[in-house]
Amino acid sequence: MESNCVQFLGDKTILITGAPGFLAKVLVEKILRLQPNVKKMYLLLRASDDKAAMQRLRSEVVEIDLFRVLRKDLGEENLDELVHEKIVPVPGDISVHNLGLKDPDLLQRMWNEIDIIINIAATTNFDERYDIGLGINTFGALNVLNFAKKCVKRQLLLHVSTAYVCGENKGLFLEKPFKMGESLSGDKKLDINVEFELMKQKLKELKHQDCTEEEISQSMKDLGMTRAKLHGWPNTYVFTKAMGEMLIGSSRENLPLVIIRPTMITSTLAEPFPGWIEGLRTIDSVIVAYGKGRLKCFLADSTSVFDLIPADMVVNAMIATATAHSGETGIQTIYHVGSSFQNPVTFGQLHDTAARYFTKKPLVARNGSPIIVSKGTILPTMAQFSLYMTLRYKLPLQILRLINIIYPWSEGDKYNDLSRKLKLAMRLVELYEPYLLFKGIFDDLNTERLRIRRKENIKEMDGSFEFDPKSINWDDYIANIHIPGLITYVLKQ
Repeated sequence: MESNCVQFLGDKTILITGAPGFLAKVLVEKILRLQPNVKKMYLLLRASDDKAAMQRLRSEVVEIDLFRVLRKDLGEENLDELVHEKIVPVPGDISVHNLGLKDPDLLQRMWNEIDIIINIAATTNFDERYDIGLGINTFGALNVLNFAKKCVKRQLLLHVSTAYVCGENKGLFLEKPFKMGESLSGDKKLDINVEFELMKQKLKELKHQDCTEEEISQSMKDLGMTRAKLHGWPNTYVFTKAMGEMLIGSSRENLPLVIIRPTMITSTLAEPFPGWIEGLRTIDSVIVAYGKGRLKCFLADSTSVFDLIPADMVVNAMIATATAHSGETGIQTIYHVGSSFQNPVTFGQLHDTAARYFTKKPLVARNGSPIIVSKGTILPTMAQFSLYMTLRYKLPLQILRLINIIYPWSEGDKYNDLSRKLKLAMRLVELYEPYLLFKGIFDDLNTERLRIRRKENIKEMDGSFEFDPKSINWDDYIANIHIPGLITYVLKQ
């Protein structure tokens, strides 16, 4: 019989990168709660030294609300003891050789001890600076792979990517790896080293021209978006993640490699408790803006499938795939972890559920009165949305600008403020457009096969490693778990 996940985690030493991130925290909590006999977890996080790393571990991981179930079950003192015994916070940076580790003794110890390497570190800003995106998402992934190769007991590298490395095409996307140099724009050849040299050259030019930090930052963001679109990807984030997959896929040699491609990750469905979330993801910003009465018009197609997946299901799939593939020689497997193939939910459904929720339980304005939400206008194409914005906002803004020219003392600040807000709104819509109008479905045959195999062969604690999206009732999850969790998070900020 195959090993179950709890048995698998016992006595393992695991390196987890991107430790203060949303997904990594859910993973760390899960392992501590279900397998306190894990040998050790090295958590790589950005910090100036060991003391600062420990401080970040405490304030951003262990002391947060996510750990309340563990805290209640063990008590504060026992939890502290468990964390002290099992977790080693390591100051480092995946964009640097040897992950930026400065202590040679620690480096050697980690290479001698680590069994499993889990790379979650990423920058997820759609329009990230090209130098930063390449440093973390592309060459950072390669640095983690090279680090893993030096681990003498290595059994597996599990790399978390994103399903949206597929670009903006329509249809069914399969769980297949990228070929090195593959471009989404047809006949173009993608050379990752050329991309790196281009970025370095541009940075050098900007510094030579005495540009301000702000100008350099904007130019590097523009370069990333330009290069991404040239090769057929909608933004720097998914472009640099795709190149990261190419590098580790082609350089892995005989190291077992699992690439997890989650879709849009949402709040926890069940564990450690329903509705935990941190940070606003793509759909969340829309829900919050709608609940606050700020969203009168929106770009979306009601029939478009929004591929959502709760964070705890992603973590369960990560642990299950690691259990299944650990120790296999030279194999690379890709898993889509999402819901669009098995249990799709449309934007129309999400919109209706959110409208019902905020009608029944309106948010309260600063003056104490309930915020009344209307259904709003949903426009299914960018052309229709731009026309609406022009008639509704841009024309009145031009009149305001005219008044500003004739009477410069009267409405100047108001015009500038509204103009800035409108530009920001349009920029956000342009960034999100590929996902709001996305017409793809993610095939999850590998993930489904693993689910079936596990159901047949493995006796797991009841539901503790569930990652079947068919078990989600979307109306119930959105209305009774996700939106309340989101509101709780927003009110704390």
